[in-house]
Amino acid sequence: MHTYRHVHRRRPSWLAALLLAALASLVLAAVAYGEEENNGDPNDYSCRGGIKAGTAEPGSSETQVQYLFTCSGPITGYQLQSQIPLSGFQASPLASDGTTGEPTSDSFSCGGEVPGYAVNCVGSTKAEYEKIAGQFSIGTPLCAEPRVDPLLTVTYAYVEKGVVTQAISGPFDLGRPLGCPADGHNTGTRLEPRIVAKKASHHRRRHRGGASSGRGHRH
Repeated sequence: MHTYRHVHRRRPSWLAALLLAALASLVLAAVAYGEEENNGDPNDYSCRGGIKAGTAEPGSSETQVQYLFTCSGPITGYQLQSQIPLSGFQASPLASDGTTGEPTSDSFSCGGEVPGYAVNCVGSTKAEYEKIAGQFSIGTPLCAEPRVDPLLTVTYAYVEKGVVTQAISGPFDLGRPLGCPADGHNTGTRLEPRIVAKKASHHRRRHRGGASSGRGHRH
């Protein structure tokens, strides 16, 4: 069972402060790792992924959406930004080896307001192309328009010449939900929309006086 945050009110300020403190401690741990190892240019990562129907949560009637992504280098945080309200999110996404699919010891902790439009996660992956999987919920059917289409931005915190530096890559478009039927509304993504023009319907006009039948007019 997932650890899930699913509320419909703003968190008290003291709870938000505790959350920020917890996230800050995770950032420091991630920076410590980043000081040891930094592969590639973290400002120019390549990330890819997608979303699909998620696993139902006990006691929730909200639509669950699963996301999965992988990046070309280790990361210490990421944000998912939606164009429709999110009603909940998985607090502890899962990380797995990009080749074997086996779970790793890497972890993330996610926070954000709900309902809201973004989920912010802090943690770390130690290798490139690790798979990160999690869930969030929305209050509309998965395939209803406008369909949810989250953007992903990833960060990597490291120490350079004694100064903590945070690199950012993205945004990357995770796309519209897989498994939904085509509806002609939009076959693209938020970053590359491709609106399908509806075909104009042609109606045969009915003419009075029999003109369409070829009979002459009576004078």
